[in-house]
Amino acid sequence: MLFLTIALCILVLVLLISWLKCNTFIAFIIVSLLGGLLLGMPMEKIPASIQKGVGDTLGSLLMVILFGAMIGKLVADSGAAQKISDVLLRSFGEKRITWALVLTGFIVGIPLFYNVGFVLLVPLIFSIVYRLKLPAVYVGIPMLAALSVTHGLLPPHPSPAALVNQFHADMGKTLLYGIVIAIPTIIVAGPLFATTLKKMDVEPLQTFKPKQLEASLLPGFMNSIVTCLLPVFILLLTTYFNLKASPSSKNALIQFISDPSMLMFISMVYATFALGISRGRTIASIMDIYADSIKDVLMIILIVSGAGALKQVYVDSGVSTQLGDAFNQLQLPPLLLGWLISAIIRIAMGSATVAGLTTAGIIAPVVAATNTDPSLMVLAVGSGSLMLSHVNDSGFWLFKEYFNLSIKQTMKSWTIMETIVSVMGLIGVLTINYLIT
Repeated sequence: MLFLTIALCILVLVLLISWLKCNTFIAFIIVSLLGGLLLGMPMEKIPASIQKGVGDTLGSLLMVILFGAMIGKLVADSGAAQKISDVLLRSFGEKRITWALVLTGFIVGIPLFYNVGFVLLVPLIFSIVYRLKLPAVYVGIPMLAALSVTHGLLPPHPSPAALVNQFHADMGKTLLYGIVIAIPTIIVAGPLFATTLKKMDVEPLQTFKPKQLEASLLPGFMNSIVTCLLPVFILLLTTYFNLKASPSSKNALIQFISDPSMLMFISMVYATFALGISRGRTIASIMDIYADSIKDVLMIILIVSGAGALKQVYVDSGVSTQLGDAFNQLQLPPLLLGWLISAIIRIAMGSATVAGLTTAGIIAPVVAATNTDPSLMVLAVGSGSLMLSHVNDSGFWLFKEYFNLSIKQTMKSWTIMETIVSVMGLIGVLTINYLIT
């Protein structure tokens, strides 16, 4: 009965979002109410459970997501991303163009949300296509593979950051493992897979032909790189000091800086000066950019908080404990189970964020009960959430329309690329788990 109830909740969530086109946040609240009733919670306690789930989730993630959006928007508007790509393209040359694009996508993708990164970098891809007369899909897939991997696996992106919170994982350790997994994953799903797409010759829509900034208006290369990667540098540095220190002797300053919200705040302040004030922008104009960036992520914030509400209903109803006990009796390894549940929900619903966060509510008790490394579970669930993107995923349609492809061509390129990312991510997680246990 327990599994039927959970399956019914997921089915209702899928139907509300994909069939009735209900707002995802509203769908989560409806399913949270339904789940609470079906799981036997006292009716008067359900609203408090939902409110606690929303509040706890937003309390730990709101600043991370908002400051991340601000940094990404400023990186885009200042021309920092364009500068990085220009330098890398000159360095790698035409023969290794796909490798230059992979590195660009990885560097720029770390501070940028996926949709922002896609809209920013696709014009760059098209400028190369028009300049070098290369197949658009062959040029584009490597960069978009890198964007997809950073979006699904690396904090401080919303879904990985939310999973870190739900599994009580260490963000720096998760990022370190994530980068180790990301590198081979991007290589296989990007440049190597792209070689099979050279004959997919399509003409991108002229509407999306890029308008680039003049070279004289771009920031310096080192300024751009440091600003983009500052959150990563700080996380890796603080993780190193935390691993060296004993629990009783951890430095207070390191603990302060390594807090995800403070980390992103410090990075945002640095970006404000490095890409804004030092280059002649007024505080007012920078604040306008930040205000626009918040509009881009409001729905993401609502989706994350809605998933937190459903998770809290599972916890308060006692179903999380029961699920943990039930899954402990299965023969599947916990990391494989987390990946599989996330992949099934992703295929059914389309949204990587929804798939990851819904899975977290189901699989969280398994992490505690089996002593599974929470950082690896974040990456397993994140990898599963990227599986088999198809017609119910907005990313599928973004790629199709921008590159002017048929549905069949999109599935042969985009869908297979996302599936490779998901499977390679799982292989990486299982490999690291084998090496550390």
